[in-house]
Amino acid sequence: NELLEMEGNQITLDSLEKGTDNPAFSFEGERRHYEERGGPCSESQEGRREGRFSSYCRKALQPASKAKHFCRAHAKVLRRVILGLLGVAYLCYFIAACYLNFQRALALVVITAVVVFFICWGIFKKYCGAKVLLLLHPIGKCFQKSWRWLKWLLWVALLAGLIVWLVLDTGRNPEQLISLGGFCFLVLFLFACSKHHGAVSWRAVFWGLGLEFLFGLFVLRTTPGTQAFQWLGDQIQYFLGYTTAGSSFVFGNTLIEEVFAFQTLPIIVFFSCVMSILYYLGVMQWLILKISWLLQVSMGTTPTETLSVAGNIFVGQTEAPLLIRPYLPDMTLSEIHAVMTGGFSTIAGSVMGAYISFGIDAASLIAASVMAAPCALAMAKLVYPEVEESKFKGKASVRLSSGEEQNILEAASNGAATSVGLVANIAANLIAFLAVLEFINAALRWLGEMVDIKDLSFQVICSYVLMPVAFLMGADWADSPVVAELLGIKIFLNEFVAYQQLATYKKNRLMGLEEWDGNRKQWISERAESITTFALCGFANLSSIGITLGGLASMVPQRKGDFASVVLRALLTGICVSMLNACLAGLLYVPTQVGDCATFFVTANFSSTSYTMYTCCKQLFASSVLQNGNLSFTGSWAEQAESVLWLTECCVHYNHTSCAG
Repeated sequence: NELLEMEGNQITLDSLEKGTDNPAFSFEGERRHYEERGGPCSESQEGRREGRFSSYCRKALQPASKAKHFCRAHAKVLRRVILGLLGVAYLCYFIAACYLNFQRALALVVITAVVVFFICWGIFKKYCGAKVLLLLHPIGKCFQKSWRWLKWLLWVALLAGLIVWLVLDTGRNPEQLISLGGFCFLVLFLFACSKHHGAVSWRAVFWGLGLEFLFGLFVLRTTPGTQAFQWLGDQIQYFLGYTTAGSSFVFGNTLIEEVFAFQTLPIIVFFSCVMSILYYLGVMQWLILKISWLLQVSMGTTPTETLSVAGNIFVGQTEAPLLIRPYLPDMTLSEIHAVMTGGFSTIAGSVMGAYISFGIDAASLIAASVMAAPCALAMAKLVYPEVEESKFKGKASVRLSSGEEQNILEAASNGAATSVGLVANIAANLIAFLAVLEFINAALRWLGEMVDIKDLSFQVICSYVLMPVAFLMGADWADSPVVAELLGIKIFLNEFVAYQQLATYKKNRLMGLEEWDGNRKQWISERAESITTFALCGFANLSSIGITLGGLASMVPQRKGDFASVVLRALLTGICVSMLNACLAGLLYVPTQVGDCATFFVTANFSSTSYTMYTCCKQLFASSVLQNGNLSFTGSWAEQAESVLWLTECCVHYNHTSCAG
C-alpha cells in the first residue's frame, strides 16, 4: 500500500511539463497530514469547542427563555394587568383634569364618554347580545307580522311631519322654497336618466335622502350639532397648523408665508401621514365599518359598495376601492357604478386640509363629506338600479385588509412618501389648468372682440349657462353668476381652483370691501358661500374620469370595459349629488344675526374695515335722509348723538349718496 501511495505521489516528467505540484507539499496534503495525526484542525476538537459554546449560550439564555415561556403561558392575565394599570392611570389623570378645570377638560370628558360607551357596548354585545336577541325574538316576530301596514303608517307620519315642518320653517324664510324646488328637480332629473326605471329600489333612495336630511338638520339647525362640528372644525384647523413646524424648517418662514405651494401643499403631506397612522392603528377601519353598517342596514345595499362609499368620506376616489379590492372582479355593474359615484361625490381628507387652509369653513366641508355618502349611494341606485344577482347580497360582512407596515414609524413614513405623488399631481394640475384657462380666456376675448363683445371668458360663459342651476340651489339672483362661474370651474377644471377662488371672495367679504367694484362683484353673501361650499365638495370633474379609470383598471385589468361603460353616468350622478347637498344647505341655512350696530360703532376701530362694519355702515346709510342739504336719521339711529360722526367715518371707506352732504 505504501508503495502504491508513493507511486501515486511520484513526480513524473509529464507532470512537470504540465505544471503539476507535488501533493505532499500542497495545502491539501498538509491538512491531511494534520488530520491523520489529530492536529489542531481536527473535527473532534472543533466539535468539543462548539459544544462548550452552545452549553454556555443555553445557560446564559435560560432566564430569558423561562421569562418568554411564562409570558406565553400567562398572556391573558398579563394583558389584563397592563390594561388595568393603564386604565387606573388614565382615571387618575381624568379626575385631576376635571378637578382642576372642568370647562377646560370638557372635550376630554366628551371623548372619554364616547370611548367608554363603545367599549361597554362591545362587552355587552359579546357576553349578553345573544341572550337579549333571544328575549326579543317573540317581539320581533310579532312586529314582522304587522310590518306591512305599520311601514305605510310610518311613512305617512314622516311625510306629514316633514310637510308641516317645511310649511312652518319656510314661512319665515320663503327663499328656502327655491332650494326645496331645486332638490326635487335634481332627483326627478336623475330618475329620468335612470338605466332601468322599473328596477329602482325606493327603499335605498328614500333612506339615503332621509339620512342626508337628518344629518344636515342636526349639523345646520340644532345647537349641539352646530357647536360640535364648529368645535371639530376648529380643532382640525389647530391640528393642521402644526404643519408649519415642518414646512418652515424645510423651506423657511418667508416661502411658507408668501408662496402658495409651500404654504398649502405641505398640509397634504402632514394629513396623509396622520391618516396612514390612523389606518395602521385600525381607527379608520373601525370608523368606516360603523358608518357602512348603518348605511347597509338602513338602505339594504350590499356590503362591498357600502364599504367603499363609506370609505370615501375619509380617503380619495382611488384609495377607497382598495378597501374592497379582492371583491372587485365579482361585483355587478350597479355596484361598480355606486363605487364610482361615491368617489366622484366626496373629497379626500388630505385635500380637505388644503381647502381649510384656504379659509373655507371646516365644519361645512366635514358636513358635506358625511352627507354625501348616503346621498351618493341613494342616487347611484336611482340612476343605475341593480338588475343582476349580486354575489355579496346577504353577506354578513366583508373583511377589511389592514396595512402592511410593521410599526407606527413605517406607517408614518409610508403615508408621507405616498403623499408626494399626490402633491406633485395637484401642483402639476394647477399649473396646467390655470395656464389652459388663461389661454382659453385669451382666445375667447379675441373671438369676442371680432363681434364687439368685450371681456368674453370661460367664467362668463359658465355664469350664463349654469346660472339657472345656481339659482335653483338657493343662491340669490345677484350672486348666481358668481356661484355658476365657480361651479363651471369645478366641473370643467377641478374643485381645487374653484375653492381657491371662493376663498378669495370670502376674504374680500370678511375684509369689508364694497360688494360691487363697478360691474364686478367682489364677494357673495354668506348664504351663497355656504351653498357653494357644499356644491364644490366633490371630485366630479372631467379630469377625474382618467384618475378613476386608471385606478380601478390597475386593480382589475380584465374589467376595464365595464368601468368605461358606467363612468360617465357615475360622473353625472356625482355632480348632482354635490348639488343636492347644496340645495339642502340652502334649505337649512339660518342667516347670521348682526348684533347691535350702535354698540359696535362705540368700540370700533375705523382705521380698518370688516364685514360687520360694512353691514352696520349700510344700515346707517339706509336710515340717513338728505333733504335740502340737511342730514337726518330714522329709526333707532335718530336717538344716537354720534350718528353723524359714525356716518362720516363710514363715508371714508364706502360710497353713498348721504356722503355728498
